[in-house]
Amino acid sequence: MTNHDEAAAVRPLTLAWVSRHLEVGERIVRTEALHGGITAEMRRLTIGRPDGGTRDLVLRTFVNVEHAEDWLNGEAGALTLLTGTGVPAPGLVAVDPTAAHCEYPSLLMTHLAGRTVLDDEGLETRVPLLARQLVAIHALRPAERPREYVAWTTADTVVTPKGADAAAWAAAIDVIRRPAPRYEGRFLHRDFQPGNVLFDVSPPESAGPRITGVVDWAATSWGPADLDVAHCSTNLALLHGPAWGLRFAEAYEEAGGVLAAAASERLYWQVRDGLAFSEEVQLVAQPWREAGRAELTTRAVEERLDAYVTALMDALG
Repeated sequence: MTNHDEAAAVRPLTLAWVSRHLEVGERIVRTEALHGGITAEMRRLTIGRPDGGTRDLVLRTFVNVEHAEDWLNGEAGALTLLTGTGVPAPGLVAVDPTAAHCEYPSLLMTHLAGRTVLDDEGLETRVPLLARQLVAIHALRPAERPREYVAWTTADTVVTPKGADAAAWAAAIDVIRRPAPRYEGRFLHRDFQPGNVLFDVSPPESAGPRITGVVDWAATSWGPADLDVAHCSTNLALLHGPAWGLRFAEAYEEAGGVLAAAASERLYWQVRDGLAFSEEVQLVAQPWREAGRAELTTRAVEERLDAYVTALMDALG
């Protein structure tokens, strides 16, 4: 087996476990570390077939991560539910949520073609595609519901950025002190954002870009469509500027999605998600820089978050 680099090496027990889930006569011929994930180690495994061809699998490993078992069970369940739905998600090959066989909790899945695109260029054509894809995910009605969504912040843990508009942030924090509005439950990805969507970036000229896959289903849950829309909106605001965060909800509705009827209810979910980012700006910004967005320093992302939260509160006023 040849390694692309040292970080790509698969640990011995995990290697043996993966090998047991290959077809007869197949073997791992190459491994490559994939970058961009925050919580997990991701590797692409190239599998040599007896006929001389190859196929790719993806190995996700949680090293010293709290709740790894829950995350992996959630993802395995989601990938199973998504099989045959038309939503372009990886196929589940095997999962070892308790590290019964591997050194660490791991999941093996099929590899999807395409790549993430985080550039500003071409965003106006990608946003409607993202919105349409999210509407399709929310339209799923699985026989078995995933777990109820979990809120990722509280009014007491929000970190107001240095130099932020203190009045706007205080008002935003007050919004999420209120009880969550009533909502109609939907199948949520829960981390739907440009970093988890793959595009075919070299289609025929006339066709334009298309989505080839949606990945990272570990947080899949049941909750309001507004929450998934808010999460993608915050990511767009931080990656591309606050105006794009405000635009995504419109794109979602234009694609046929249904959001909360009252502006105050929509605001609740938008603000809840935006404020959750205040606690992990550094964590979020780092993979974006690694992916080529060098200008997205922690400080630059904090400033965009402040501008976005302020814009949300202004929109209500």
